[in-house]
Amino acid sequence: METIVSNSMPISVSSLPPVRVVASPRKLEFSSFTPKTTLFGSRSQRKIGFRCSPVRRAAVTCGGVTEIKESQFSDVVLKADGPVLVEFVATWCGPCRLISPAMEAIAQEYGDRLTVVKIDHDANPQLIEEYKVYGLPTLILFKNGQEVPESRREGAITKGKLKEYVDALLESISVA
Repeated sequence: METIVSNSMPISVSSLPPVRVVASPRKLEFSSFTPKTTLFGSRSQRKIGFRCSPVRRAAVTCGGVTEIKESQFSDVVLKADGPVLVEFVATWCGPCRLISPAMEAIAQEYGDRLTVVKIDHDANPQLIEEYKVYGLPTLILFKNGQEVPESRREGAITKGKLKEYVDALLESISVA
């Protein structure tokens, strides 16, 4: 019988079924099972551990949002004919997952006036450093190959506030 330690309380289980976690845009597969022995109080117990290995996939377009990489950034964002809203995200970021449906809706609604792309924080460290992305999710609007001043926004946002934000940005760049 195996014992798992959770919140300082041992839980006994007779056997554990195989586990697989799927995250977008990367998948993490539990590729091996490693039992470990730990001391808990005065008793020795076995703790279950797993080793994860990432499985890479190609860039994905969902609805109107396209995921791009550093190598595509210049062509897709900096050389774009119109404005491009860039969303910096990570698969482990809860607020990023929360605003994803709103970003999809914005991409579809503004598809004729605005290109929306997302960039994975972990897979693109040079862009993160170059654009000084400190919080996730981060939204930055680009026009004519440059970041639009005052367009940067960090953190989760409701769909209504996101729509107001995009409307204000598009209004500010059409006046300028």
